[in-house]
Amino acid sequence: MSIHRPEQPVPDYVAGHGLLVDKVVVVTAAAGAGIGVAVVRRALEEGARAVVISDTHERRLAEAEAELGKEFGPERVRSLVCDVTDEAQVGALLDAADEFGGVDVMVNNAGLGGEVNLLEMSDEQWLRVLDITLNGTFRCVRAAGNRMVKVGKKGVIVNNASVIGWRAQEGQAHYAAAKAGVMALTRCAALDMAQHGIRVNAVSPSLAMHPFLEKVTTPELLAELKQREAFGRAAEPWEVANVMVFLASDYSSYLTGEVISTSSQHA
Repeated sequence: MSIHRPEQPVPDYVAGHGLLVDKVVVVTAAAGAGIGVAVVRRALEEGARAVVISDTHERRLAEAEAELGKEFGPERVRSLVCDVTDEAQVGALLDAADEFGGVDVMVNNAGLGGEVNLLEMSDEQWLRVLDITLNGTFRCVRAAGNRMVKVGKKGVIVNNASVIGWRAQEGQAHYAAAKAGVMALTRCAALDMAQHGIRVNAVSPSLAMHPFLEKVTTPELLAELKQREAFGRAAEPWEVANVMVFLASDYSSYLTGEVISTSSQHA
């Protein structure tokens, strides 16, 4: 028997509480209107000294830098085009953070999805999703970790995984495998870096609403996905960003190697 879950109202936006005062934060896939830019905004609201934002979409990235710089001060926001499949570009991104004193918090948000049945999936489709979503996260974790170790920073790395890494969904074999890999990478990297005082955790969102999702998803599918959520609605990107900021802050000082579900999904 199907159960209709009424859509609960979105709660009031939570004000900043100084959780990242004086921190230098780097965020990948931070252009547009999704989780990435929500994390950037939250980091600035929480007092970050500077946030370096990256994306592969040059125009949207420049627009994001201009908007955030106008609101929070241009000296606190720096953008750099970065393709996480390119190790040299990842290195350049961390170089940009060095201009502000070096990365304290690395947020790995870059990922690529897509829907295709496994029986029809090409090697190219499989490898492309894994190279961005899993390998790209690996490159960023390694680069940020090495920078932190080099200067003796007890920094924090936060990865963006997905509930699909735990739960099967048709047409998502490549994305699910990649996100499950991000979870395993998070746990292992946490152990490798613990001796240096570096923490590595991840969030696992289900459905976060933003304009791009509405463009590429039918109203029928969105309605179905919302019914899988206990609150009968998608998360706002800032609700996921709140958990990522918590993981980046000293409030989570004894958490490492954890994957925190930021989902109300019940089925």
